[in-house]
Order: sequence, then structure tokens, then C-alpha cells
Amino acid sequence: MTSRIIVALVAAAMAVPAACTGGNATGAAANDIVAAKTVPVTITSATTGAHRFAVEVAKTPAEQERGLMFRTDIPKDGGMLFWPYPADGGPPRAASFWMKNTPSPLDIIYIRPDHTIARIAENTTPYSTDPILSGEPVGAVLELRGGRAAELGIGEDDAVTWPGANG
Repeated sequence: MTSRIIVALVAAAMAVPAACTGGNATGAAANDIVAAKTVPVTITSATTGAHRFAVEVAKTPAEQERGLMFRTDIPKDGGMLFWPYPADGGPPRAASFWMKNTPSPLDIIYIRPDHTIARIAENTTPYSTDPILSGEPVGAVLELRGGRAAELGIGEDDAVTWPGANG
């Protein structure tokens, strides 16, 4: 009887971290999962040089709709690349993003089909439902931790590259 109670207590103690994170992997395991799903993105600025990021890729309409919603753990050199954009195919088009259900400020970088930056919406307001527009047709969108673009001197017309990108 005592051994059953001990086994039950140990099992309960092991379940607590998973319950506190909504059942998601935690700690090093979560970092390993994210690392396995990232691609390198480089932004090259004429004034500040090359800046490298390891970002997740949102390819499907569902992945792009969710984006970085609910996330509070965006790494300093992490983020999400929405590519191809639009996910459902077709030519590049004007993009409109929002921050609904997004607790962390983001820099939203709109990327032209020629892989140069069209616009940067810096330090967007968490939870806002106001539209954040690209201002022109884009072929990809990159979301970074809020403030990183200004911190690194990234600006409009800088070049953005990643594996598989044409052009």
C-alpha cells in the first residue's frame, strides 16, 4: 500500500510542470523542439552588417493565422517567418497583421518579393486588434522580438535571406 502511495505522489509531482505549461514540453526539451523547427534568416544592412536569427516557419494558413499568439518566450534572436506569403498560394499581396492574443511586443518586418524590407512595424502593441499594414505587396513576413530591429540598426531596403528563398 505504501509503495502505491509513493508511486502516485511521484507521478503527480512529475505531472505538475506539464499541467502548468498547458501540457507543452518545458525547459531544455522545449528549446530542442523549437531548435529542430527553425531556419536561419540573415538580414544584411549596408550600415550595420549581417544579423542572423533562428526562426520558426509558418507555412500553412493555420500556422500563419496563429503566428506567435500566446507566446511569451520569444528568444532574443528568434521569431517566426511567414513564408510563403500568402500561405494559400498566389502572387505576393498586401499584408495586414494584428496583435490579438499576442502578449509580447513584436517587430513585424514586411519583405518584398525581391527579399528587401518594405516596412518595419516596430514594438507593436500587445493584444491590439488594430491592423498593421505592409503598405505594398509582400512575399514574406518576419516577426522578431520587439525592439530588435532598432537595436540592430535594421531598416527598410535591407536584404533578407533564408534557405529555399528564391531571388
